[in-house]
Amino acid sequence: MDFGGRYIIGAPRVAVWAALNETAMLKAAIPGCHRIDWTGPDTLELEIKVNLGVVHPVFKGDLTLSNIVPAERYTLSGKGRGGLLGLAEGAADIVLSDHGEQTRLVFKAEGGASGQLIKLGKAMIGNAAQKVIDGFFERFGAAMGASVTPLPAEAEQGAD
Repeated sequence: MDFGGRYIIGAPRVAVWAALNETAMLKAAIPGCHRIDWTGPDTLELEIKVNLGVVHPVFKGDLTLSNIVPAERYTLSGKGRGGLLGLAEGAADIVLSDHGEQTRLVFKAEGGASGQLIKLGKAMIGNAAQKVIDGFFERFGAAMGASVTPLPAEAEQGAD
């Protein structure tokens, strides 16, 4: 399953980068996040309650940052354990670039699930994941005190 989006954030790139690496900002932006802590220089641990429509599993997960180019990009990989529901895992590439005095953020992710989660259906999981992503950037901007404008689908095609 693939997800993603492109956003213009009303703040300089270095400020967006700093906020993307601050656990208080991430906790405020991730719906259902009970806890997120750095466990190493490029690893995080989190606990999140996810709304999948008919069920609301609590996932405990580990996140790893790789391919890090400060204030420009990184890959965020994670695995979540949902108890009896199974596992969810994914990876996301986050790329920042200047957009005047603002920041253009491109987010491309892919993920999957196993166990009972996959039985819920890819469409339900995909819709829930995309809502989480869109909501994340909206709340991220609010936590930063910056506007966040999603780019429309037609603007995404030739923007690379």
